Order: sequence, then structure tokens, then C-alpha cells
Amino acid sequence: MTEESPENTPAQPPETQGADVPPMHLSVNPRSPHFDQAVLQRGVGIRFKGRQRTDIEEYSISEGWVRVQAGRTMDRKGQPLTLKLKGPVEAWFEDLGEDAPVARLDD
Repeated sequence: MTEESPENTPAQPPETQGADVPPMHLSVNPRSPHFDQAVLQRGVGIRFKGRQRTDIEEYSISEGWVRVQAGRTMDRKGQPLTLKLKGPVEAWFEDLGEDAPVARLDD
């Protein structure tokens, strides 16, 4: 059998399979291990508890939380203080338009 059937075609790498969705955990702080400049430059839209938010500092879809800045309050090292809010989080790439695939935790 020399023809390639779906059973014996090589598997695609994970990054090319499925929809083009943002990572499950992302931060805008360059000090964070979850910071990714290339992803942030594409523009990531966030919906938290059904409402689109633009003030998110960090999110985790799998753990169901976001971090937002607590007003203008700074810590002693000059970093903004953040609050951790829990709830359902959805993320998508804004550069893909209106029908962009959404990363969310499906129950």
C-alpha cells in the first residue's frame, strides 16, 4: 500500500493543530515567566464574567482568575498592586477579527 491514507499520514505538530488561540496563562509584566511579547503584540481580547475587559494585567484560563491593578497603589518596589479576581475567563486574538476562535475552559 503506497498511497497515504488518513491512518498513516504523519501527525502535525501541536502548534499547527486546532484553532489559533492565545495561551492559557499570559501576563503583561516583563518580569513574569508568563510574559510573551509576540503574543501581546498580536492583541489579546479578554472576557471576564461575560464582560469584555481592557484592564487585565494577567490571566489564567485553566485556574479561572485574572489580575487587575488596584487603583494607583504601588508597592515599596514601585510595582503596581494587583487584585486577583476569580471567575470564568475567555481569551482571543483581536487580529483575527469578529469570528476569532476563543480559548475558554469548557466544563
